[in-house]
Amino acid sequence: MTNLDAHPALAILEPGEPCTAVEVLEPRLVPLGGLRAMTVYRTLPQRRRSLVGSWCFLDHYGPDDVSVTGGMQVPRHPHTGLATVSWLFTGRIEHLDSAGNAASVVPGELNLMIAGRGITHQEISHTSTETLHGVQLWYALPEETRFGENRFEHYAPEPVELPGATARVFVGSLLGSASPVDTRTPALLGAELLLDPGASVELEVRADFEHAVLAESGNVAVNSAIVEHRSLAYVPPGSDIVRITAGDEGARILLLGGVPFGEEIVMWWNFIGRSHDEIVEYRRRYQAELGFEPADPRDGGKPPLFGASPPGERPPLPAPPTPLARLRPRA
Repeated sequence: MTNLDAHPALAILEPGEPCTAVEVLEPRLVPLGGLRAMTVYRTLPQRRRSLVGSWCFLDHYGPDDVSVTGGMQVPRHPHTGLATVSWLFTGRIEHLDSAGNAASVVPGELNLMIAGRGITHQEISHTSTETLHGVQLWYALPEETRFGENRFEHYAPEPVELPGATARVFVGSLLGSASPVDTRTPALLGAELLLDPGASVELEVRADFEHAVLAESGNVAVNSAIVEHRSLAYVPPGSDIVRITAGDEGARILLLGGVPFGEEIVMWWNFIGRSHDEIVEYRRRYQAELGFEPADPRDGGKPPLFGASPPGERPPLPAPPTPLARLRPRA
């Protein structure tokens, strides 16, 4: 593991030279749900690193036996100032949001929900799902788009075949494949790669991007670093090559990237803002709009943030109590 704090000014490398200053971030286990909680492995955010480009959240889960875990059972909840990316390897999840979008999340197909100034949604495993396996990603919206309208997009990328690997590029561009999805954020990359046993690939990437590689199915080597199953390798800007090598059983990896975000954000629960006071207001308005708490006079005359949801769905999630300590921005 390399401590990037020891590299305050990383030099631009020669073209074709992979960066050796790779930081490995280990996951922490987070239970989602009640008694039969589904455990996810969270590698972003962490104390040492909050963002990779504008990617700010990465949960990796499965393969889980739904008969044991209960699968994904996440009732209606809010988001502000971010976009969610759902990407599955196995199973099916039903998405429903307050903008009226109902969609199935299935393997190899992108579901992207841009929250903008506010939205609510729910995610429930389909009854046909026996094994659930995938990732949930968020990225932060920049100042110029974070108060925009919400939007939902679906995209099924065509596989790209290369020696020893198959890639699907769901956000941004790589290997000649370009996603048409408008992310409303500075340049971003998201791709899944399946590597054959023992295969090594050199990916030509943007030198102004920082990158992260999730070792999804087993251990891999990223440039000079060994990255264990479920861990995340961080590669700083400066190199136009990322080299990934699989072990004897092959590997699936997730590659994320983007221009360093350049803005401080405040993350709490399902909200992203720019200050403690913004987060407190988001919570207050969510609680009032969904009937958990009385409306506050300070919010009189403001348009609703979180929208309506069809009748007959399961009850929404209340927000946790307001933080006692002031929330600090993350860079």
